[in-house]
Order: sequence, then C-alpha cells, then structure tokens
Amino acid sequence: MYNPVFSLKNVWFSYLGRFPALSGVDIDIKSGQKVSIIGANGSGKSTLLHLLDGLIFADSGEVNFFGMKLGEESFNDNEFSIDFRRKVGFVFQNPDVQLFCPTVKEDIVFGPLQLGLPKNQIQSRLEKLVFTLGIRDLLERSPNQLSIGEKRKVALASTLIIGPDILILDEPTAGLDPLTTRHIIDLLIDENISGKTIITSTHDLHIVGEVSDIVYVFGADKKIARFGDADDILNDTHLLAANNLVHIHSHRHKDKIHIHPHAHLDHHTEEHQNEKR
Repeated sequence: MYNPVFSLKNVWFSYLGRFPALSGVDIDIKSGQKVSIIGANGSGKSTLLHLLDGLIFADSGEVNFFGMKLGEESFNDNEFSIDFRRKVGFVFQNPDVQLFCPTVKEDIVFGPLQLGLPKNQIQSRLEKLVFTLGIRDLLERSPNQLSIGEKRKVALASTLIIGPDILILDEPTAGLDPLTTRHIIDLLIDENISGKTIITSTHDLHIVGEVSDIVYVFGADKKIARFGDADDILNDTHLLAANNLVHIHSHRHKDKIHIHPHAHLDHHTEEHQNEKR
C-alpha cells in the first residue's frame, strides 16, 4: 500500500490555545516531489513546516509520516527519533537558530556526529559540500562573523551533511543577492534530481516555478486557499492578489496610467531598507 511522505488530515494548531495558526489543513506530499508553501506573513507557513519537522504537534487532526502517526509519543521512541532526524532535514528561516558552535566547521559536522555517522563519511560529505557551496574559506571562522548569505549557506550545509531524504526549507532565499539565490536554487534542483523530496516555504514568487511541482497557497484564515501545479498557481493573478502575494502598482507614463501586478519579494524589502539608511 502506498504511503505519502507526509499526510495531514484536518490538522488544527494554535499557539497557547488562543492564537490560531493552522485551521483544518489537508496535505499529501509524495516522495520525490518539489512542494512549495506560499502565503502572506502570518498565514501559517512556518507553523506548518515546524509541524512537519516534529518541532510542534497538532492540537487535532492526523499527521502521518510514511503512514505512521507523528506525535509527541513518537519521539519518545529513541529509534524512531534518530531515524526521523536522519531522514528529515530542516533549514530554519533564521540561520542563527542553527549556528551555535565556535566555528563554521564545528556547526556543519555537529548534526551527523550527534546521529552517530562514521567520521570518514562525515569528512567525505563535508568536502563535497564545501566545494559545492564555495565555503572553504569560512570553515575556521565564527558564524557571527558571517554575512546573511554566508550564514544561509552554512545552515544549508549543516542540514545536507546528514544526507536527509526530505529537505524542508523556510524562506531559504530571503534577503540574499541574486547570485547566492541562484546557487541555492541550483543545489535544491540537484538534490531533487537525486531523489530527495523538497518542501519550501517562500515569499519569492520568482523561484517558485523552479522549486515546485505542487504549490499550496495559504490564506489569512490559516487554511489552504488553493493548491495545484506551479504554473497554474503563478498565472492566477487574482488568487495571488487575494492572498496578499502580489499588489497592483500603477504609474503615469506619457499621460497614461499603467497598472502592473508586482510580487511581494524579499529583495524589494531589502532595497527599500537600504534606501532608508
């Protein structure tokens, strides 16, 4: 019998029992898929990813991982917990959450050492990632000395070195320059070609077409407004505008008013912030 990687049925979650974050969510994610979660701030995207990674647990509804219930009691089983952490890798929106060791190298190898991977295997994976991400010059530096782009690369390396089958990423390109964004997108595509399942939360609609087979759009009501093929979702301007993912921008040119939809992109925010400085 076929079991999805993750299957959510009528999942509800609230913070402190008072602040709703997910309201009756149904999602099935197949092995090897590229899935993107898009929506305005506060729509529940990060909450969903934290739930998939077993960092929080649903108030009600079913969350299954390869057909097995994913709940607090699951992680009380040491064998299941280790197996899950080897199979599922999470890259946080804020890389500082993941980087806490004195040096970059120690941060990258921390996870696989804790999971008991052989040291020669860890070294081999480290060398490959250092080359792929171009971070050799960072290895002996302290994480707090790095730029945001460098931190994101190191956080990604610290997850990929475990060799997870499922890679979950929360806003992986937020605030990055175009070249670093391109490197990360290419890496995710390569990981998917190798068979990994990629689950990405993002505001950057420019990358959604490349990192998604299926896109889930979350609305302000913490529910899924729609899901479907990436092209269908991205071409539905009305849907995107209704869920605060694009805005209508007008300007005057030669006595005529032109109206264009604009995506809510993180790098636009960065540019506005830089202009104010």
